[in-house]
Amino acid sequence: MAKKGKAKNTANKAKHTKLMNQKINKVKLEKQLQKMHLKAIIKKANESKDTNQNEN
Repeated sequence: MAKKGKAKNTANKAKHTKLMNQKINKVKLEKQLQKMHLKAIIKKANESKDTNQNEN
């Protein structure tokens, strides 16, 4: 049988979900930024490698 009255813990569940979503989004953003930094480093290294080969 279903309980009558106010639902239990709905405010806490909503708050928890909100905080967990913030945490997940933060981790995704950090991973994305890390990938972008690595791509920039690799691109710069490849460009300097190409210029060194062209000089020789």
